[in-house]
Amino acid sequence: MTNQNKPNQMKKIVAAVGELLWDLLPGGKVLGGAPANFIYRINSFGDLGQLITRVGDDDLGDEALEQILQLGLSERNIQVDPASPTGTVQVKLNKQGIPDYSIHEHVAYDKLEATPAALELVHHVDCVCFGTLIQRTEQARDAVRQLLLAAKEATLFYDINLRKDCYTKEIIEESLRLTDILKINDEELISLKEFLKLESDTLKDLAGELILNYHLQLVLGTLGEKGAFVLSNTGEYHYDPGYRVKLGDTVGSGDACSAGFIHQLLQGKSLEEALKFGNATGAKVATTIGGTQPVSEEEIETFRQKKHERIEM
Repeated sequence: MTNQNKPNQMKKIVAAVGELLWDLLPGGKVLGGAPANFIYRINSFGDLGQLITRVGDDDLGDEALEQILQLGLSERNIQVDPASPTGTVQVKLNKQGIPDYSIHEHVAYDKLEATPAALELVHHVDCVCFGTLIQRTEQARDAVRQLLLAAKEATLFYDINLRKDCYTKEIIEESLRLTDILKINDEELISLKEFLKLESDTLKDLAGELILNYHLQLVLGTLGEKGAFVLSNTGEYHYDPGYRVKLGDTVGSGDACSAGFIHQLLQGKSLEEALKFGNATGAKVATTIGGTQPVSEEEIETFRQKKHERIEM
C-alpha cells in the first residue's frame, strides 16, 4: 500500500530486513549489505530507519555494531547469533568500478528470526524493504515472510538484488507476490525474462509484464550509467537519464537510488520527482567509495542543479 497521494512532511518509519555484512574490498573492509546501505541513506534524509538483521558473536560482529552506532543507526533490532560468524563478501572491482561478489555461506544473517520486537516494529512502519539474498536459507526466508505479513499497513519494497547461486524461482515468485514496489536493474530484468519465461522484449514492457503477472504497484528500474525509470500499474512512465560523473565505485549506488526514491514517495512527491531525486542520489553516491559515505539531501539538490552531461538509454 503506497503513500504517494498523501503529502506529509512528517518523518516516516522505514524498516529493512536482510543482511548486514562486511564487503572485503581491494582497499580494505567496508560495512555493507544492501539493507544496511538503504537504511543508512533513509536516515540521512531525516526519516527513521530500522535495520532488522543478525550478526555473529565475534570481532566482526562487535565492529559492525560499533559502526552501526557511528553511522547514527539503531542496533535495537540487530540480533546476535552465538554460533555463526558475521557475514562477509569478497568484492572485486573491474576497470569500470563494477563489483563482482563472492558471498560466504552459513553466516549469522542466514539464521535471522522474526523476534517479537521485530514483529512489533513492522506493525508501525510506513515501508519495509527486503531482498533475495536474506532468503537463501529456509529459516531466514520464513522469518522474512512472517515480518512482511505482519507489516499490514506498510508499503513493501522488494530490491530483488540477484546474486549468483543465492535464489530460486520459488523465492522470487513468492517475493513478487508480496511486493508493492519492485526495484530491479536492467541486467536483472533481462535475467528474469528467461527465468520467469516473460514474453516482452523491451525493459519497459518487461517491467509492465511483471506488474501485470504479480499485481505490483510500481517498478523502479535502474540502468547503471544510463539512469533510471519508473512504471506504475496505471501505465504512468517516467525516465531520467544518467549523469556523467567521476566514478568512485558503484557499491551502494543502487541502494542510494532506492532510498532517495522511497523517501520522496513517502513524503507524497510525484513519481517523476521521486525518480529524479533517487537517480541523482545514486549518481552522487557513485562518486564516493563504499555504500555509506555521508551525502546530505542538500548536497544532492546542489548536485542536481549543476550542469552535468547526461547519458541517455
